[in-house]
Amino acid sequence: MVIADDSGAIALAGIMGGEPTSVTDSTSNIFLESAFFTPDTIAGKARRLGLSTDSSYRFERGVDFGNTQMALERATALVLAICGGKAGEIRAVTNALPARKTVHLRYARLLSVLGITIPQSTVGTLLSQLGFDFSVSADVFAVQAPTYRFDIAIEEDLIEEIARLHGYDKIAAITPTASLSMLPASESALNQAWLRDTLLMQGYQEIVTYSFVDESWERDLLGNNNPIKLKNPIASNLSVMRSGLWGGLLDTLTYNLNRKQERAMLFELGSSYHHSQQGAYSESLRIAGLFYGAFQPEQWGVAAKEVDFYDIKATVDILTHGKAEYRAEEHNALHPGQSARVYLDGIAIGWLGKLHPKWQQHFSLAKSTYLFELEALPLLDTPVSQYVEVPKTLAIRRDLAVIVDANLPVQHLFDAIAKASIPLVTQVQLFDIYQGKGIPENKKSLALSVLMQDTHKTLVDIEAEAAMAQLLKLLENQFGASLRN
Repeated sequence: MVIADDSGAIALAGIMGGEPTSVTDSTSNIFLESAFFTPDTIAGKARRLGLSTDSSYRFERGVDFGNTQMALERATALVLAICGGKAGEIRAVTNALPARKTVHLRYARLLSVLGITIPQSTVGTLLSQLGFDFSVSADVFAVQAPTYRFDIAIEEDLIEEIARLHGYDKIAAITPTASLSMLPASESALNQAWLRDTLLMQGYQEIVTYSFVDESWERDLLGNNNPIKLKNPIASNLSVMRSGLWGGLLDTLTYNLNRKQERAMLFELGSSYHHSQQGAYSESLRIAGLFYGAFQPEQWGVAAKEVDFYDIKATVDILTHGKAEYRAEEHNALHPGQSARVYLDGIAIGWLGKLHPKWQQHFSLAKSTYLFELEALPLLDTPVSQYVEVPKTLAIRRDLAVIVDANLPVQHLFDAIAKASIPLVTQVQLFDIYQGKGIPENKKSLALSVLMQDTHKTLVDIEAEAAMAQLLKLLENQFGASLRN
């Protein structure tokens, strides 16, 4: 906003006057201006123009709009007394001035906030000392502050003034007291500490990274083309909310490799953020891990071995209590031939696999990197282990070799066996897969070890053979398996 006459702009309103209207040694006629500008009109304008003046400093913070004529009269009197001359007429231009609203102060609210007792008459005296006009009705002070006290706008402003005049030293410093109680935490369920402890015992180290990430990570690494964008990001490379934790893990890995670390086992337990229905957002707790370099630290007693897919899978098996199902599926960040989606009770809860070669090259990684990421809450929805009496009888082992279709996932056999709950059968494991001479085309041979045990008595052969026959019949009926000769 400018002040102008017929010749053009002569001043920046509330900031600085112009040179054409400046006073010099030869000036004989002067024009005095006493003005008021609202703070929101002047605020920021001087900084935008690269200026810092006394005028803008005052107007930005507020001045008394009711004192403009008095200030003009005082300035005129000083000029006449010092320089002489003759004063002309006053011309006033008035626009809408700020309204001075009545502020109500409740006496009970005053005592409640200050925590002390101040007589009502004392409150009235203090308000009068401040030059405030007021009336009292039903223990409520209706206060009208003068124009120079433009900082008085709400009830709390009046309470602050009363406390200041009455004396802060008269308000006792009372230490607040509160009762604290432990929230119930069931010992029969797992918590987040179990996830951390489990991975720490496996040799992983925990990291904590920003929930704000680079948009390119979301789009290219995680395949999220519609991330949650921040309105005011703290940096251009932290402009969206993460929907997965792998970006932070890989960034931390690169940081460590640049500092001559040759091996890394990292994990993070943190939140991811997603769009939900009707324009809302959702947050989910996830746990993710990264394994890079040698399977074990270098030492003389163990041969060097690079980490592989089954090492990271073993970690996921521990977190899922061995109940996870793995299905070969593809993910943007993972190698197409070494990636799997993790299912728990038939519900997809995450991914694991080897980092895709293009991303290995992008992060300048010399060795293969393996990752996993799982929803945390399904992992915790498992009761803690219960004590079971150790059997005094010996278990019996029987081996069973069956021929099945070559494309049949072994996990399907294990799921069917677990669901059938064959009496006496306590454990079934796969110890060999064979395809070749003696096996029909498009078939494979699976060698299973079967453990059987009765906790109350020693098994005899006839009982063991009956359980094995029941197991073989199950595989024949559901999967068309045949006993290998």
